[in-house]
Amino acid sequence: GVYTETVANPVTQVADLHAIGQFCEEKHMLFMVDNTMTPPPVFYAKDIKASLVFCSLTKYIAGHGNVLGGAVIDTGNYDWTKFSNLKSAYQVADTAQWGITQIKKKGLRDLGATLAPQSATAIALGMETLDLRLSRSQHNAMQLATFLDNHPKVSKVFYPGLADHPQHFMAREYLNDGYGAILSFDLIDGADPVAFLNEMKLVICATHLGDNRTLALPVAPTIYFENTAEERELMGISDTMLRISVGIEDTQDLIADFDTALNTI
Repeated sequence: GVYTETVANPVTQVADLHAIGQFCEEKHMLFMVDNTMTPPPVFYAKDIKASLVFCSLTKYIAGHGNVLGGAVIDTGNYDWTKFSNLKSAYQVADTAQWGITQIKKKGLRDLGATLAPQSATAIALGMETLDLRLSRSQHNAMQLATFLDNHPKVSKVFYPGLADHPQHFMAREYLNDGYGAILSFDLIDGADPVAFLNEMKLVICATHLGDNRTLALPVAPTIYFENTAEERELMGISDTMLRISVGIEDTQDLIADFDTALNTI
């Protein structure tokens, strides 16, 4: 099978999702899509022939950083009679249910992944405002990316909504009403990303993402701490890169916080 994110973390590459979906359909392969970064209504993975969709409920769907949860969704696009790794015990009744039945039964048995009632309630409450929150976060992300792209202390911005992003045309084709709310950027050479973060008053330094609050972290010493400098360079990860999960704060307050911190460099 093939597994991909819709928008990659942290450099925001966008895969050619339609082409992958077509290929997997022709070869009878599972196409698994992590839709955490672009949950509905931003992106509907079923439309590009995804077989299974994975989504962290902890992030945008719940939105408040107060719960752990995840979801696996069978889109109905895949013919499970073509899948060779299904136990006979799960090949009962409707063939369309074979895959999700095995996932549920084995997952619950092996991992014990059952939501507590309080967690389920928090996620359900978060879902009620998902569209409103995500719309605001995407608006802020576009405004912030544009601001950073024109700031002299920033050398590069990674955000699919910018016209010079390598996959901007694909993001425009696949995503609805925005380009997600995750962006990354490189400070100028020699700048200290940790010192920069320490100057911020509104933005929170945290490893989480998909929160109502804007969160930031230095990428090299966190996500890629086990990689050498040479390996990070090959992956396009600079020592000054920061990843930003943009929240729903007042747009001008958010930009002002970045501007103040950037001007200390």
